[in-house]
Amino acid sequence: MTTVRISDDALALACGADAVAAAFAAAGCVVERVSSWGMHWLEPLVDIEGQGFGPATPADVAAILSGTSPLGIGVIAQHPFIAGQQRLTFARAGRTRALSLDDYAATGGWAGLTRARSLAPAEVIGEVTQSGLRGRGGAGFPAGIKWQTVASAPLSPKHPRKYIVCNADEGDSGTFADRMAMEGDPFQLIEGMAIAAYAVGAAQGYIYVRSEYPHAIAKLRAAIALAASIIAPFAIEVRVGAGAYVCGEETSLLNSIEGKRGEVRAKPPLPALQGLFGCPTVVNNVLTLTAIPHIMAPGGAEEYARLGVDRSKGTMPVQLAGNIRHGGLYEIAFGVTLGQLVHDIGGGSASGRPVKAVQVGGPLGAYIAPDQFDLPFAYEAFAEADALIGHGGVVVFDDTADMGKMARFAMQFCAAESCGKCTPCRIGSTRGVELLDRIRDGAARDPVATLPQMHNAPKTPRSAAKDIALLEDLCEVMKFGSLCALGGFTPYPVLSALKHWPEDFT
Repeated sequence: MTTVRISDDALALACGADAVAAAFAAAGCVVERVSSWGMHWLEPLVDIEGQGFGPATPADVAAILSGTSPLGIGVIAQHPFIAGQQRLTFARAGRTRALSLDDYAATGGWAGLTRARSLAPAEVIGEVTQSGLRGRGGAGFPAGIKWQTVASAPLSPKHPRKYIVCNADEGDSGTFADRMAMEGDPFQLIEGMAIAAYAVGAAQGYIYVRSEYPHAIAKLRAAIALAASIIAPFAIEVRVGAGAYVCGEETSLLNSIEGKRGEVRAKPPLPALQGLFGCPTVVNNVLTLTAIPHIMAPGGAEEYARLGVDRSKGTMPVQLAGNIRHGGLYEIAFGVTLGQLVHDIGGGSASGRPVKAVQVGGPLGAYIAPDQFDLPFAYEAFAEADALIGHGGVVVFDDTADMGKMARFAMQFCAAESCGKCTPCRIGSTRGVELLDRIRDGAARDPVATLPQMHNAPKTPRSAAKDIALLEDLCEVMKFGSLCALGGFTPYPVLSALKHWPEDFT
């Protein structure tokens, strides 16, 4: 009897994977639902003894089983999109059933936790530090240093516990690696959290998941129940967010878990010292924690540290999205150039038109022009270029994109999602939308639009150059005066669009 493997990842489901699976079952096949390979343009992807067919529909089932289908892509593992990767975090992608403890154990699962528990907590933190792992969410802060801070933080009768919090509020545009990890390999995240808990002395963990991920939430809750005895005495609870983008910021997230309004806390104190319920707390995102089991496996820290460039160590699951031919997840060591990701791996724009811009790091990441595509995908290189890696989302735009409109969207997005705690973000983003509208509509050259004047003084028309200078000043205030990255990063897409495509603002 033929065994057919089809993903039950949310993207595959959206593309009709359930109907394809039902058609194969009706044809007498044994159907296994597995994690996604990450080749999203081929979903639903059918795997029969390693041979791939996609994107498949129920009407294609007969031809696939008879060997006459034109949808064949050959051996999936040898496909150029898969063979060129360096998969660590997503090594099981496409190969295992998400909620099978047997599949997880057979592919090296729990080896990192077993080894970590054979070491002293300080040794575990030392290996994480040695690996060079940096937070895969935003600023790229070294994970080992954060863990050491929490491990060393004193407790008190009022704050007697330490916590592990996983930030799974994946709200950046063009990002889906967290979702894939939670839906396809949830035990790996659970194992990473359990290792962190052992290292810092925590007994309770929380996974904060955005409400828009119902499949991930269901998979996590099922996986936590299955793994409860393995990770004991550590316990994990899933908390569901309410759709606020700002809750991706760690202190807003902590407030939300506590049942408070999701708004940013002033720092200091850092969450590592006074975090959840006022207690020392490790806050890492999904990709950071899912890298931990590999690092703690025998030889894993050394292998991880050998990959990458400069202080950007290990691999990054890059998410290719937007107007791109081969959209999907591509895990590769730091150092690959942006041009390679967009053209060689992603296949250029899906429309076939020239690529005009790429935004990396979510809706608040800088827009990068094609003449910068030799930029290495690494934290240091992107920082020097006034850009962000963030969560590793790469969104491609072709030459029909209006970059002035995209800059306005960044300000509008910030205004809509601001928690309102600080003035530069709350007021600055609203004024930014108005200012961009005035620049783009030509009102800056209308005598009605005037510079501030003394009472009864003659009105002076405001030129486009003065309005652009005012926009740049506003961005500087937001960048350095905002409490968190929402207001602080909004200037990146605005200023980069203005720098590279000034013609789109007039």
